[in-house]
Amino acid sequence: MTDLHGRIISYLRISLTENCNLRCIYCKPDQCTTNNSDSMTKEEIVSIIRVMAESGIKKVRFTGGEPLLRKDITEIISEVSKIKGIDDIALTTNGILLEAKAKELKDAGLMRVNVSLDTLKEERYRELTGGDLKNVLKGIAAARKEGLYPIKLNTVLINNFNKDEIEDFVNITVENDMDVRFIELMPMGVSAGWIEEEYLSSEEVLKRCPKLEMIEKDYTASPSLLYKLPEAKGRVGIINPISNKFCDSCNRVRLTSSGKLKLCLHSNEEIDLLGALRKGKNISDLLKKYILEKPETHFLKEKKYIDKDMYKIGG
Repeated sequence: MTDLHGRIISYLRISLTENCNLRCIYCKPDQCTTNNSDSMTKEEIVSIIRVMAESGIKKVRFTGGEPLLRKDITEIISEVSKIKGIDDIALTTNGILLEAKAKELKDAGLMRVNVSLDTLKEERYRELTGGDLKNVLKGIAAARKEGLYPIKLNTVLINNFNKDEIEDFVNITVENDMDVRFIELMPMGVSAGWIEEEYLSSEEVLKRCPKLEMIEKDYTASPSLLYKLPEAKGRVGIINPISNKFCDSCNRVRLTSSGKLKLCLHSNEEIDLLGALRKGKNISDLLKKYILEKPETHFLKEKKYIDKDMYKIGG
């Protein structure tokens, strides 16, 4: 699938649930569970991905909420791994349940995992998320043991919260063959209200770690600029959607847990793909029509923010 701006769309991020077992302050500070009665069934998820694969989607990443709360996630991954054309299946998780699930996920066909981790300090982690850091670290260890490689740690930069840990995160890559990716705080939903105070440019990473050297990207459409410390085993990624947006190479679309297609993370527009499927419509034709309308760019610098929190879209 190619949009009107010449971008080849080959990557689907699909949310399996809005539920989460944490309450990160920049995402979902109040209740941690929602009514998922309108969520897609396993069969609907697999059906939509099969149609999207026929249209050119090659990479699928499962997200949430917290996707490991979905009881049939192993079955979903197993079914998707059999779909012709899908050659990369990944997962983004907070890691809390990963220790118990890593082996069955790997056996089902999961290839890679990203773990959201914004602090390495136990008390700070509890303050930020309400969870236990020890469980996350056990999950990361289990993922490494099962060969869910490469493991990437996703760290949201928060000015008054983890700026002092930047060097600690970067130093993880010295002895560990994993990526640490710093992501600028994105103004959306709850976080839009305090973006002025807590936004921290990713330039702070390079300022604090001047020995980082830029290296070649894995692939052109990757949103992450890659760096490496001399002799380090792992890499450091920087994702800066505000200070250095990467819309011109965006190759992805998103599907919410309720089956709404989002052509751009930072647009309020959604297409009810699940509704069309349930009505027996040809969603292949719908995809071709709407992919052409994928927005050329977002307008974060112009302070045009979306209403939804990230957990309702898919992290």
